[in-house]
Amino acid sequence: MEQLRATTILAVKRGGKTVIIGDGQVTMGESVIKGNARKVRRIYDGKVIVGFAGGASDSITLCDRLEKILEKHGGNLLRSAVELVNNFREDKYHRQLEAVIIAADKDHLLQLSGVGDITEFDNVCATGSGGNYALAAANALLRNTDMDAATICHKAMEIASEMCIYTNSNYIVEEL
Repeated sequence: MEQLRATTILAVKRGGKTVIIGDGQVTMGESVIKGNARKVRRIYDGKVIVGFAGGASDSITLCDRLEKILEKHGGNLLRSAVELVNNFREDKYHRQLEAVIIAADKDHLLQLSGVGDITEFDNVCATGSGGNYALAAANALLRNTDMDAATICHKAMEIASEMCIYTNSNYIVEEL
């Protein structure tokens, strides 16, 4: 079976706004099998944005579990993410999820992996096949322009899609 490659997810915080953008490409081998997959969405009554890369079912599982824990902790994203990661360390099934999600609320920008890692970022993070391209472009734009978060996301994703064959220009964007 050929490996599925999919997605570039980028998150940028600037000027009191947080934006997560994701492309819609899913590739198997040399073929694009879907160009408009939705990999960015709102959870917890729209107060948290998530973007995901990796296996679709694993990614959705991570998002669903995060949302349940958010409900338990009154929407505290950092506390919920820590509990989710602790669950990974205690349960073999959780450690097998092949996915990475970026989650953001008004205060935090986090990256969570299906192996139990959690990283908090200040202004920008990215994941997926074209994540490094988008991250480099977004960092350059943050340092050298006055663009807002949404514009930086769009420009950085355009650059990533020009360089990474696993990234397209069908974007889903959510902003807090």
